[in-house]
Amino acid sequence: MCQSICKTVLFFILLSCSSWLFSQETIQMSKDTLQQKEQKSDTFSLSRPEFITKGNKVFFKTDKQGVASVDINGEKVFLTSKNGMAEFPYSVDRSGKLYLFSKDEGFVLYHISADQVGIPRIKPIPFYLSVFPPLVAIICALIFKEVLFSLFLGVWAGVFILEGLRIDSLFHFLQTIWKVVQTHVVNALTNPGHMSIIVFSMLIGGMVALISKNGGMGGIVKKLSKYAKDKKSSQMVTWFLGIVVFFDDYANTLVVGNTMRPITDSYRVSREKLSYLVDSTAAPVASIAFITTWIGAQLAYIQSGMVNLGQYDISPYSLYFSSLQYAFYPVLTIIFMLIIILSGKDFGPMYHAEQRAAKGYIMSHDQISEDEPNMEDLSPVKGASLQWHKAALPVFTVVFVTLFALMETGFSSLFVTLFPEGGIFSWSNVWNELHQTLPAGENGFFVKLGKVIGSADSYISLLWASLSGLIMAIILTLADKTMKLFSVMHWVTVGFKTMLPALLILTLAWALASVTEELHTAEFISMALAGNVSPMFMPPLVFILSFLIAFSTGSSWSTMAIFYPIAIPATYAVCMEAGMSSPEALPYLIHVISIVLAAAVFGDHCSPISDTTILSSLASDCNHLDHVKTQMPYAMAVGLTSVFLSFIAALVNGGLFFNLSLFGIGTLILYFVVRILGKRLDLNTLE
Repeated sequence: MCQSICKTVLFFILLSCSSWLFSQETIQMSKDTLQQKEQKSDTFSLSRPEFITKGNKVFFKTDKQGVASVDINGEKVFLTSKNGMAEFPYSVDRSGKLYLFSKDEGFVLYHISADQVGIPRIKPIPFYLSVFPPLVAIICALIFKEVLFSLFLGVWAGVFILEGLRIDSLFHFLQTIWKVVQTHVVNALTNPGHMSIIVFSMLIGGMVALISKNGGMGGIVKKLSKYAKDKKSSQMVTWFLGIVVFFDDYANTLVVGNTMRPITDSYRVSREKLSYLVDSTAAPVASIAFITTWIGAQLAYIQSGMVNLGQYDISPYSLYFSSLQYAFYPVLTIIFMLIIILSGKDFGPMYHAEQRAAKGYIMSHDQISEDEPNMEDLSPVKGASLQWHKAALPVFTVVFVTLFALMETGFSSLFVTLFPEGGIFSWSNVWNELHQTLPAGENGFFVKLGKVIGSADSYISLLWASLSGLIMAIILTLADKTMKLFSVMHWVTVGFKTMLPALLILTLAWALASVTEELHTAEFISMALAGNVSPMFMPPLVFILSFLIAFSTGSSWSTMAIFYPIAIPATYAVCMEAGMSSPEALPYLIHVISIVLAAAVFGDHCSPISDTTILSSLASDCNHLDHVKTQMPYAMAVGLTSVFLSFIAALVNGGLFFNLSLFGIGTLILYFVVRILGKRLDLNTLE
């Protein structure tokens, strides 16, 4: 009995000792964890990265023990520093990779790779080279007047830099050429959004070819000739249609350009002028109309810039609406076209294009040369009746199905959010519960409608619309017995083929955009031009930066995605440094929100590698470089006026009515620009 008691006591003593030891170990582990957390919160930053190699490994050189933080490709990475070194967190292989590191005064690029035996190769890359690829593409396009070759050179220049400027072996050099197609072209084509645009463009091309051959386009020309009675009125109809088809810039460009080309040709309006009217009503209208395929992305970009500014309880939609008072470039572009049309005057290369067209040469000599053949002959087949409904119904189908699909995909997306557990899907059910997704007090019809459109899938909408339009054109053609099924499919295929040159350019433009993104071109431009400035200088500075990024990348959407998260917080920081309160800083933030969008569209208009500029040339059957050359002076006139007005608005900060009055001042400035620089054609002397 005593022995059992002793064993029991001994067991509890051992258990108590074990528990005490375990508790001490747990306490020590907790202390160590707490120290690590405290140490991580007190981490030191590697403001100037230096590298050490040991064997096949790469290390950062550090001066302290503990946890080091370093910004790599825009992300903060925490590394354990021991013995003055912190191991590089990414694997290093023969192909290597380009890395962007932040340092005291900005950024620095390094290409890190390994040789055949695994020894690391660390190559510093001058950051200014990040603007080299788009410059190569743009300069070569202007010199050689051949876009495909120039874009390929630009992409290759970017890949050569991305691969670390390697000229140490013939294989690595050849690999930079192969990777243009292997990586960047293939990635551009495997992007679902890009493929949607390609398929949409081809389907629209097939539809346009068919409604041209079945006599429908001829019927449209005959019908619109009642309104388009001369050179001026035909341009007015083009301008009006460009505003009416407001819901998407791609649809606007392809539908309006293809529809109006026969009409403007008949009145000797140059293809360059038609391209300008099409291009300059597409993105400007889509960017400021609050129910478009742009709105969802715009609101998301605005939200990304405002996400860390918690002191503002304002919805992105309200900010967007408020920013329209500063939308000088989109609005003035639309007004400037009207001034040009009504005055009958042109200046710069456009004047010479119009002078040539007035003599009967609608297209430039470059376009009709043997080196760049004209589009297929799409005149009506023999015996085709010129009935306008055979073209109007397919076009109306595209418009109607686009709007329907935007609503359907928008409601479907919101249904998943509002009814996560399922239920009976209907537009009315979603509409009635839509207030749950909106800020308090913002429950108006247009706010809700904008929310639906903003939640829609624009790519799916365009695919539904273009396929429906093509099917409608096929049905009407077969029902009219204008052509047999074999001929119908032949001309649809011909329509696909007419889109191929522009789609090749578009693909290489996307590849170039991916290269500039990997080279961090936007960050370099921002770093090179930004500095300590007064809040009143922020809007014009942001305008210039956004323009340069859009011009270099050829994409207004990429510019918004890149620059909104930078421009909005930077403007807020500048305002705070100037001693402003949050309410005082709000007008500057709203101004910058508008400026990024406007300047992105401006840069997109001036860039020869822009997708919408390319599509405008395609839809108008205009030589692409001729379109860029003739449009740029007009875009620059409006752009410079917009920069001036933006500075005045920021300087005075006079509120809504003052800003609205600036649109009148801008209109007067542009009127006098046309009056002074413009020249009117004397058609009697050109017969």
